[in-house]
Amino acid sequence: MFVTTMIDVFLLLGGNLGDRHAYLRQAAKFIENEVGAIVKQSSFYETQAWGKTDEPDYLNQVIQVSTALAPELLLEKILDIERLMGRKRDEKWGSRIIDIDILFYGSDIISAPGLTIPHPELHKRRFTLEPLSEIAPDFEHPVLHKTIVQLKSELNDDLHVKKL
Repeated sequence: MFVTTMIDVFLLLGGNLGDRHAYLRQAAKFIENEVGAIVKQSSFYETQAWGKTDEPDYLNQVIQVSTALAPELLLEKILDIERLMGRKRDEKWGSRIIDIDILFYGSDIISAPGLTIPHPELHKRRFTLEPLSEIAPDFEHPVLHKTIVQLKSELNDDLHVKKL
């Protein structure tokens, strides 16, 4: 299923196993081939593990992609890319080769089984807001009605996030 116009989506890429840089670059190539053109991409950020803090550090990046895919098909393509790259879903917040989250689908608000957009936790996570603020500081969260910079300034998350 496709939409009639192109939509800008923001995706968070992350992983903490193997050659993290190579996996993020590979995921971006798959996204460009399967989802749409990459419009912007943040720097890489090294981040302490969140949720399950005894895991190795993550490498994260936010990319902005222009797509004609409907949200459900976008999710399907992303899950296919994760599987193709060897993602295993053994435990919540466990280590992984790749994780791709849909942060925003334009300014749409979507609540469907297995799909909530905007990502319900993004405003609480420094590892998401740091790279997102690099490429879209003035983007307004469609539910919270605050810019990414405003959300970042209100964070209580004190995990170490370092731009590489």
